[in-house]
Amino acid sequence: MTPPAAPRAAAAPPERRPARLAAVRAGRSRPPLQTLQTQFTLVVSLLAFLPNLVLALASGAGSLSWSAAAWMLLVGLLSAVIGYVLSGALLRPLHRLELEVSEGDFAQFHADDPREIRSLRRAFGSLMTRLGTEQTRRNAFMATLVHDLKTPLIATGHLTRALTELPLPDDEKRAVGQEIQTETERLLALVQQMADAHRFERDDVQLHLAPGDLREVAEQAARRLRPQAEARGLSLHVSGSGQAEIDAAALERAVGNLTENALRYARHEVRLTAAPGLLRVQDDGPGLSASLDDLAQPFNAQPAVIAGQQYTAGTAGLGLFIVRRIAEAHGGTLRYGREPPRGRLPAAPGAFPLTTFTLVLPEVLP
Repeated sequence: MTPPAAPRAAAAPPERRPARLAAVRAGRSRPPLQTLQTQFTLVVSLLAFLPNLVLALASGAGSLSWSAAAWMLLVGLLSAVIGYVLSGALLRPLHRLELEVSEGDFAQFHADDPREIRSLRRAFGSLMTRLGTEQTRRNAFMATLVHDLKTPLIATGHLTRALTELPLPDDEKRAVGQEIQTETERLLALVQQMADAHRFERDDVQLHLAPGDLREVAEQAARRLRPQAEARGLSLHVSGSGQAEIDAAALERAVGNLTENALRYARHEVRLTAAPGLLRVQDDGPGLSASLDDLAQPFNAQPAVIAGQQYTAGTAGLGLFIVRRIAEAHGGTLRYGREPPRGRLPAAPGAFPLTTFTLVLPEVLP
């Protein structure tokens, strides 16, 4: 039966292989005693030679004749040769793996690979997968910088030029000034979001937990975002009550992110519900285009399509990632699901299912 393949590693470009092979050969040209084969040869030869030496000395009453000494010298040479051959056979899979790693093509198992070599291949494959993921996130981060930061800066530049170079009436100048302020706020929000994502990705989350009112946290988020809901013609309601061990400021940030997303995609209404150890954000929008684990990443490599709108690589999951990290820092989790209306939201034509995000938090014990 053909051995299973390890995770595929990217092969090194042909122009880099000679340099890598030269580096491997240079690494082998180290002092003999620093190589595993020499050390194995020494151990095997000593294990074969020393018992013979002890027996010869014991039989000769502590001394050796010339013939016995010659014989022991021959035994020592044979032991060294056998040790060298055996160590070479034992280390052959390791030398082969060394060459394949230098070429970047170490994924395929060989029939004579021992278990330890197969474990090394899997470990290298896992390492390459993680490095590939990090490189992909770095590329997505650069895409965010190039696109999402560049766009509001260009818009602000055009608006500033219009404000300073064109003879605009006072009302139009005020409108342009408001547009500049909007673009600046958008830029600052994105920079803050990227900074928070970077900080949370490094597990640099420090909370000050205390028993808190979850209804009050939901009310604060709703008060801040109610003008946005009214501008979109949406209803925003808060209900329920509950307590939990929370950092109120951080949790309000998480609920605010979820509520802002809900307002962006909702058709009619957004509802915030508090319960003991729970905060739930529901809307009647289309829901996520992929799983929560796929989208709640600090910097995504692929753009996300939500409600027919494409969000560029790197930005689609920042808010969800921050929310999930805040929940985890509280010792809780973030859950996502789609639920039937169950009469909670107004009966709209088509009875849209509810997109539900739930922050599960540690309850306050009496």
